[in-house]
Amino acid sequence: MINIARRSVAPVIAAGLALALGACAQGSATKSSDAASSGGKTTIRYMNFSANGGHEKDLDTIKAAFEKANPTITVQIETTPYDSYFTKLQTAVAGGTAGDAFELNYENFVTYASNGSLAELKNVDGSKYKPSLLQAFGADGKQYGLPESFSNVVLFYNKDLFKAAGVAEPTADWTWKDEQAAAAKLTDKSKKVWGDYQPISFFEFYKALGQSGGQFLSPDKKSATFNSDAGRAAAEFLVSKSGKTMPTEAQGAGTPDFDSKLFKDGKLAMWHTGIWMFSGMADAKFAWDIAVEPGNTTKASAMFTNGAVVSAQSKNQAAAQKWVTFLTSSDEMVQKRLETSWELPPVADEAKLSSYLDAGKPANRKAVFASLDATVLPPVIARQQEMQDAVSKELTSAAAGRKSVAAALTDAENAVNALLK
Repeated sequence: MINIARRSVAPVIAAGLALALGACAQGSATKSSDAASSGGKTTIRYMNFSANGGHEKDLDTIKAAFEKANPTITVQIETTPYDSYFTKLQTAVAGGTAGDAFELNYENFVTYASNGSLAELKNVDGSKYKPSLLQAFGADGKQYGLPESFSNVVLFYNKDLFKAAGVAEPTADWTWKDEQAAAAKLTDKSKKVWGDYQPISFFEFYKALGQSGGQFLSPDKKSATFNSDAGRAAAEFLVSKSGKTMPTEAQGAGTPDFDSKLFKDGKLAMWHTGIWMFSGMADAKFAWDIAVEPGNTTKASAMFTNGAVVSAQSKNQAAAQKWVTFLTSSDEMVQKRLETSWELPPVADEAKLSSYLDAGKPANRKAVFASLDATVLPPVIARQQEMQDAVSKELTSAAAGRKSVAAALTDAENAVNALLK
């Protein structure tokens, strides 16, 4: 799971440029992409990043299956490395030369959907997709994209440590209180064994906020609203673990691979992390499994997803929609993604996912899909990376005792509001 797994956000277009792109997209609708129609055949271009680095042939296989099923449509694929893809795409959209269809991660989808760059998709068969994934690529009651793949976060746990401590294993009904009660019993500092680990960061905060029923931004997206009762509950939940049931920053928490090594060494009972870590833990010397993450007042699992969209500038929107539909829901796509471990397909029919569900450790792979029943998506603003850094910085300061949680939340909200202006 290469591109979603990194849990980083590709550059989100700055607000002023986003408006310019929207104007360009609407004002240059007569500017075709390089698609051509002749002799009853239509050629469309598809720009993507996720096939780069090892899955180019897999995408070609899906393309060949599509063209066999749709002999009047030819797909030209343009694959660009993730690190340069969004800059290239931004320039192409602004210049009217974007592909008829292209790939977006969720954060960039929000920006492109809001500036008029995307075509509305008509008569989408939503039953093919997991509802939360499909909803992620909608806006204002309209469907502007289709989910292409996803990854999410679950609770890993060391079954052997639970058994040795006589603590009942996590269930899908667990709440924060259950998790923390178990973590306290499982922590043994004399043996350097910790009950829990959850990064103190923007990503974990907005998720915990959702698990407490809170909202990060106001409905109009013009102000931050997380300095609330729900926000304080979320921040306290994260910060209170540090030094009690999980390691502190001074003990190495937050450094690269610290958490994965701790878990693999059998020194960590519970671990909040992504399903992309399954392969890295496959040879662990103890029994382990996963569960849906506990919630507070409600469930809310973190979901990371890529989608396929159709350009508003394309003169071949119907053909492009056929392609993105096949790319995101066909049996050929499901088979290829599963056999090559190319992220997870977004389909609703779990019978098609049997090879993944029965693949071995962890045994409870159904939790991956159960987590999609209640999800929370990252808040998105023009100055995305600055927002993430500001929130993580303030929470880290609170965890280290450099300021109170109340002060950290106030300072974080002020920082985000300044970025929104």
